[in-house]
Formats: sequence, C-alpha cells, structure tokens
Amino acid sequence: MTIDRRKLILLAAGAAAGSAEAQDAAPKAKERVLGIGGLFFRSQDPEALARWYEEHLGIDQVPKEYGKPGWKQTAGSTVFSPFPRTTKYFGSMQQAWMVNFRVRDLDAMVAQLRAANIAVDVDAQKYPNGRFARLQDPEGNPIELWEPVNAG
Repeated sequence: MTIDRRKLILLAAGAAAGSAEAQDAAPKAKERVLGIGGLFFRSQDPEALARWYEEHLGIDQVPKEYGKPGWKQTAGSTVFSPFPRTTKYFGSMQQAWMVNFRVRDLDAMVAQLRAANIAVDVDAQKYPNGRFARLQDPEGNPIELWEPVNAG
C-alpha cells in the first residue's frame, strides 16, 4: 500500500486549518470580577463609624488620597448570596444588607469585642463550613463573624 504524500499533506493542512477555525469559533471565556473592591453604605456619622470598625475589627479606614492602599484582606473564600426579601437572617426586616467577615480565631475575636463592652452572640452550633457569631455596629448594622473550618 502506497501513501500519497500529497493527500496526507492536504489532510494534515485541512485538519490544522479546521482546528484553527475551531479555536477562532470557540466562545471566549467571559470576564469575571476579581473580588469585592469596596463596601459602601450610608452612615449617621461616617468618621466615627469608620474609627469603630478600625478599632474593634481592624479594618483600616479609607485612605485620604486615592491611589493609596486601603484595607488589605487575607485571601480566602467570599460568599456572594442574595437572600429572599422576607429573610429574618439579617435581623430587622428594614435591614437590606449584612456583612460577613472571616476571622482566624472566633473565640479570640469574641473575647476582644466583649472586653470592649460590645455584645456578641456566638452560635453554639458548629457547621460543616465553620463557626459563626453575630453583633451590630454602633448604628445597628448587622455583622456576622465567620471562622471557616480551615481558618487556623
């Protein structure tokens, strides 16, 4: 059996062209956001509230000059989950949002907050994804603390 080299070359060239055409025709991956760039909300006294978050939760205040780094987070999972309008998970039905902060050591954070006379409710149940506690900032905004299973 003899191989017609011309046919082989043409077949190979056609296959290569077809794969290039297939690559051109393949849908490109959609762009995705990289993470949360900021959390913005209304406040009665923004400066005092920013100081509270910095003092008690270690969140650096927004820099006064653009281009300067703000709060640097530790890499980890972020849950983005809309809830039904009727949820009671945030507390008050008037509350439209709740922030959840990851912590390394929930017990140490709770002790630190309680030492500053901040009321914190620790959920006694251990969940497959970690442990949780709840508190409110001085303006009544709900805060959830989350110690992921592999936080240590």
